[in-house]
Amino acid sequence: MICFGTGGWRAEIGKDFYMANIQLVAQGLAKTLLTDGKTDLPVVIGYDRRFLSEEAAVWMAEVLAANGIQVWFMRRSVPTPLVMYIVKSHGLHRGIEITASHNPSNYNGIKIIIEEGRDASLEVTQRLEEEINALSGAKTMPFSDAEGKGLIRYLENPFNDFIDSVLGVIDVAAIRERGPRILFDSMHGSSTYPLTVIFNTARCTVDQIHADKDAYFGGMMPAPTEDTMTELKNLVVYGKYDLGIAVDGDGDRLGIIDATGRYISANEILVLLYQYLHEVKGWKGPVVRNLSTTHLLDRLAESFGEQCYEVPVGFKYISSKIDEVDAVLGGESSGGLTVRGHIHGKDSVYSSALFVEMICKTGKNPSEMLDELEQKFGKYIMKESNVRFSAPQKAELEKIVFTDCMLPEFEEPPVKVSYEDGAKVYFADDSFVICRFSGTEPLLRIFAEGHSEEQALSYIRAWQMLLHL
Repeated sequence: MICFGTGGWRAEIGKDFYMANIQLVAQGLAKTLLTDGKTDLPVVIGYDRRFLSEEAAVWMAEVLAANGIQVWFMRRSVPTPLVMYIVKSHGLHRGIEITASHNPSNYNGIKIIIEEGRDASLEVTQRLEEEINALSGAKTMPFSDAEGKGLIRYLENPFNDFIDSVLGVIDVAAIRERGPRILFDSMHGSSTYPLTVIFNTARCTVDQIHADKDAYFGGMMPAPTEDTMTELKNLVVYGKYDLGIAVDGDGDRLGIIDATGRYISANEILVLLYQYLHEVKGWKGPVVRNLSTTHLLDRLAESFGEQCYEVPVGFKYISSKIDEVDAVLGGESSGGLTVRGHIHGKDSVYSSALFVEMICKTGKNPSEMLDELEQKFGKYIMKESNVRFSAPQKAELEKIVFTDCMLPEFEEPPVKVSYEDGAKVYFADDSFVICRFSGTEPLLRIFAEGHSEEQALSYIRAWQMLLHL
C-alpha cells in the first residue's frame, strides 16, 4: 500500500521504495493527468542526492513518456524549491522531486508539486493513492527511446532564472557593503550550487563543509538541527565567521549559527525575519505558522497590530493561508518558511539570502536581536520528543489520544484543547504542548513551548507518562 503524507510518499529503500512501486506512482500520476486532460504541458522531474534518486527519476520519466506525457529532466541534482519555481514560472500542471527531505539515509520518496508550484493537496494525494493502489502494473519506455522521440528533454541551465529571482529581491548592495564571512553546510545535499552562486554574487566570503555527494550524509540526519550542527557551530566560532548556514538534503529547511556560536532555531529564524520584513523593510501584514510553531510569533504580530494565523501541519496549509490573508511570511518549527511573492513552498535558498541581508542591513548579531525580543516578550523555549512505534503501538496510541481523548494530569488546567491536527493543549500563560503523529515517518512527535525549559519538559513528561513511553 502506497500512502502519501504531509511531505509526499516516503518509504524505506528496498522495503517499499523500489523500482516497481516507483513506476506505479508514475503510472497513477499519468492516469490522473490523462483523465483530466492535462497532458498539454510537460511534467518537470528533479531529484536530490540520495541513493536511488536519479534512478527513480529516470524510472518515472520512462513511465510518463510511455503514456505520451512529455518530461523535462535535469542533468544534475536540484533542490525542491527549484522544481516548485519551475512549475510556477512556466505554468505547469505537475512537477516531481525525488527526495525524502530530512529523513534518514535509508529513506527516499516522491514529492508531487501541483499548479502554481504548490505542495499537492490532500484531495490530490488521496486520489493519486486510489489510482496507484488499483493498478496491477505500469507502462514503460526506455529512456533513450523517449528522448529520441522528444518525449524526454533535458532542461539547460535550470538554475539561472531561479537564482536571478532571488537576487532580484535581495538587497545585494547592502550585503556587498558589509561583505560577511559565511560558513555553509549543505549537508551533502542538493542546494550547494544555487546558494554558493548567490553568496558569491553578493561578494560574501564563503567556505563550505559537507559539499560532496554522500548518500549516507556522513552518518548524520540531513536536517539542520542543534544536534546535527555541532561541527558547524565549532568551526564558525574557531574561524571567526559572521554566520554559519545549514540546509537540509533537498534544500527546503534552514538552520543558523551566529558569530557567537549560538544556534538560532527555526522558531527564532521565523520571528527575526518577520520582525525584519515588517519593521525594517516595511512589509505590512500578518504572519502564518502551524500548530507546533512558537507562540512568540503571535505576540510579535500583536505588537505590530497584526494577526498571527494558526494552521495544521503541512506546508500546503501555510502557503494557502499566506495567499488568503496576504501574509508577510509563513513557516514552521521544523525549519521551513516562505515569503510573500516567492514560491508557495519552503525555500532555504531565499530564506538564507534574506537572513544574510538582515544581519548586513541591521548591523546586529542575531543574538542581540533575540535578547531584545526576550526583554520585551519574555522567554519562549520549545522542546521536542520523538518516539518511534510499531503498527500495533500506533493503534493503541491513537485510541488513547484521539478516540478516548485522554489528557495527562498537568500542573495547571488547560484553557483550550484542539484536535484539528493531533492533540494541542493551550495554557493561560501562552504555553502549549502538542502530541501528533508525523506525516513523513513512523514517529509520535511531542512539541512543548514554555517560559522555561523545565515548564516545557514537564508537559512532555506528562504525555510520556500517560502514553507509557
